[in-house]
Amino acid sequence: MSRLEIESELFEGGDVTNEAHCSNRPEKPFRKVDHEIAQLTNLKSVPNERLRQLVPGKKKLPVSPVKMLAGREGNYSGRGGGFSSADRCHMLGRYLPENGPWLVDQMTSRAYVSQFSADGSLFVAGFQGSNIRIYNVDRGWKVQKNILAKSLRWTVTDTSLSPDQRHLVYTSMSPIVHIVDVGSANTESLANVTEIHEGLDFSASDGGYSFGIFSVKFSTDGRELVAGSSDDSIYVYDLEANKLSLRIGAHMADVNTVTFADESGNLIYSGSDDNLCKVWDRRCFVARDKSAGVLTGHLEGVTYIDSRGDGRYFISNGKDQTIKLWDIRKMSSNTSCNLGFRNYEWDYRWMDYPPQARDLKHPCDQSVATYKGHSVLRTLIRCYFSPEYSTGQKYIYTGSHDSRVYIYDVVTGAQVAVLKHHTSPVRDCSWHPYDPMLVSSSWDGDLVRWEFPGSGEAPAPVSTKRIRRRYYY
Repeated sequence: MSRLEIESELFEGGDVTNEAHCSNRPEKPFRKVDHEIAQLTNLKSVPNERLRQLVPGKKKLPVSPVKMLAGREGNYSGRGGGFSSADRCHMLGRYLPENGPWLVDQMTSRAYVSQFSADGSLFVAGFQGSNIRIYNVDRGWKVQKNILAKSLRWTVTDTSLSPDQRHLVYTSMSPIVHIVDVGSANTESLANVTEIHEGLDFSASDGGYSFGIFSVKFSTDGRELVAGSSDDSIYVYDLEANKLSLRIGAHMADVNTVTFADESGNLIYSGSDDNLCKVWDRRCFVARDKSAGVLTGHLEGVTYIDSRGDGRYFISNGKDQTIKLWDIRKMSSNTSCNLGFRNYEWDYRWMDYPPQARDLKHPCDQSVATYKGHSVLRTLIRCYFSPEYSTGQKYIYTGSHDSRVYIYDVVTGAQVAVLKHHTSPVRDCSWHPYDPMLVSSSWDGDLVRWEFPGSGEAPAPVSTKRIRRRYYY
């Protein structure tokens, strides 16, 4: 049977009371995040002070639902009997999607990407075997669109759904990004047979060079795409003009991840196998391919970046087996700091992380906090902030090479949940934007959902399939 193990392992120790769950295991002392983001997180997820005073001497513990309801009826918040957004997040953020799992789908090829739409009504999953499926969440997870990818090289590396949910783009190890009409009536979308999958050419005008795209994202207004590639570059494509509008020689190695920082579209974050995270401001390019700033701290390549959406904070997953939290106001203008202490050979595609490297710290680490416990091996595993509406972004969650999903508390660093079901690496996972529901996808081909309190159905059996391919990227 699949099961969830609740833990409170603290990533540099501490006797910290975990608001979601508690553990009796002793831990080393832990320093909470002593930074502005801790205050901002609390403001978004901690109830009114008068409500907390209802439980004298226990302010470190969450206010119970009964007390919250009593406080609402007594208008303790002064809001006329209603809950504030922080009250709501305090309530909903306690109910982690820990029950299950319940099977959504089971494929015979590896799942590489899986994400809810912005409103949670759709779910997109991309598989190595050329299939991209769009599920209608509100209609019992019925397959609304089954897309057979065109000219796929190796695997579907990324997908992105437009803000209006009318179009989907998908990428592979090719400079051509394909766009599909999601709103059409056809359920089966076979490239250029039942539907046209228009190709957007991201290669330079001189052509002749083939590269792959690891990451692609729509802008908030749906007018642009930003992409990170294996030729160390960032690309911006203007969909209205139907042409490439910007190419930046951004890094000294593969750009594994790229995203817009906020709704303005002016700031772009990127992460690379050169171990660096960079910030790009399109309003003020001082020189060609010159970033606005650099953030150092990872000892190995960066696999994924997720923005908090405020143009200030983001998190990154790294091949050094850590997630790091960043404040771009701490970025520097150069990368003069030299590591100078790596005395081992290692390749994450087929080797375990060296034990002697686990306690190393970058001499010029600019990150705000570091989260440990999961493993980042074999593939570009992704991490995210939990939803703002239901949790106030108080958690960070990630897939892991050890076939699990890990959920960390942003401020305390505690592992508040570890979801166990899969039998192969969990490359991607997604938390519903409004409901206590999380879907994980794995190289074992399973898509499963975790809920609170659960649907009452029988949990999915552990898959017995094994994907035996040995090549990774």
